[in-house]
Amino acid sequence: MGAFISFLVIAIVVLLILSSCIRIVPQAQALVVERLGAYLETWSVGVHFKVPFIDRVAKRVILKEQVVDFAPQPVITKDNVTMQIDSVIYFQITDPKLYTYGVEKPLSAIENLTATTLRNIIGEMELDHTLTSRDTINTKMRAILDEATDPWGIKINRVELKNIIPPAEIQDAMEKQMKAERERRESILRAEGQKKSSILVAEGEKEAAILRAEAKKEAEIREAEGKAEAILKIQNAEAEAIRLLKEAGADKAVLALKGMEAFAKVADGKATKIIIPSELQNVVTPSELCLLYTSPSPRDLRRSRMPSSA
Repeated sequence: MGAFISFLVIAIVVLLILSSCIRIVPQAQALVVERLGAYLETWSVGVHFKVPFIDRVAKRVILKEQVVDFAPQPVITKDNVTMQIDSVIYFQITDPKLYTYGVEKPLSAIENLTATTLRNIIGEMELDHTLTSRDTINTKMRAILDEATDPWGIKINRVELKNIIPPAEIQDAMEKQMKAERERRESILRAEGQKKSSILVAEGEKEAAILRAEAKKEAEIREAEGKAEAILKIQNAEAEAIRLLKEAGADKAVLALKGMEAFAKVADGKATKIIIPSELQNVVTPSELCLLYTSPSPRDLRRSRMPSSA
């Protein structure tokens, strides 16, 4: 019975040792294995077996992209302005062996390297340039850090500056400057609006004056055309009357009488004498001529009706 218990204990111990020697590496991870204290190999995804008491897993490495956020660092610009700048680093481990044996505390090393690189870059730039050159700073830092971390098996994918915090007095000055700039732009926009409004009003008045002139011109043209048409109709009527007289066979005596009627209308009782053309004298009797010569004018009639003074 004692031998059976001993065998059972030994079997359990062997199973525990064997189970501890079987390792399953998940996706996006790698295991650095040492044998007798020296680097042996790097295990990738899958099932692996290590020799008991001889092999050991020195480090488990995550191969996914990682993000580390560093605290704000004091930096001095070229024009001696001290600012607080914090940064974010996106990196990925490309070589687990170099990452394990390349540097002690890789994240701390990256943080210190980031701080010194940031101070070197900002030290060559003035404050205004620093505030407007985030992309330039990010690109320079990524290139420098990526090259510096190659021996550590680390690849720097991106570097981002989160906040650039200048001193309080600089912030106040910047706010006043931005306020003045906004007011200046507002004044410019208001002036441009008034200018456009004045232009539109002037153009409207110009178009209205043109329309009024064109309307007046059109009215005068229509009036002139109406007068011309009326004169033309009168002349056509007179011509038609003459044509009808000719067609009716009117002789010279009739025409002369028509002329006499016209002279009578001319006199209209306002003249005491009328000069008769010679061609009309043959068709008018002496008594008619005498009547024409002696017909009193309306002025004479008015005088005859006035009472005579005593």
